[in-house]
Amino acid sequence: MTDPQPRILYCHCQYAQVVPKEVKDGVLRKLCDSGVAFEAVADLCEMSARRDPALQRLAAEGTVKIAACFPRAVKWLFHQAGAPLPITAAEVLNMRVQSADEVAAAILSPELSPNLPVGKVTAKDAPLAEESAIRNPQSAIS
Repeated sequence: MTDPQPRILYCHCQYAQVVPKEVKDGVLRKLCDSGVAFEAVADLCEMSARRDPALQRLAAEGTVKIAACFPRAVKWLFHQAGAPLPITAAEVLNMRVQSADEVAAAILSPELSPNLPVGKVTAKDAPLAEESAIRNPQSAIS
């Protein structure tokens, strides 16, 4: 028996607008063109603030791939909503620093590469590339 295809969640990052528009639009277009089932949400940050029950459902339903921003941020958003993601069953693709092609290829791949940080993560624990993107978001766009 093979593992089921991971569920796909796409965040449009509507309110913070920290993800480059061309990346968001490119990933969304590739998801739509693929014919693969996925869920799209306007903004995970807003859903977390409202403690939206959909986050609990997503965290509890098995493997999931999420196109959003930094894995540590997505982990925290789900945790704050009372819906911790399983460390070994979630992969977060970072549209802030990856291209639309990179995110789409990874999210549409049937393979899951769990990448949530284990334990409490602070900014000083982040890889240098992520830190650079945080300090200078424009550098992540090029």
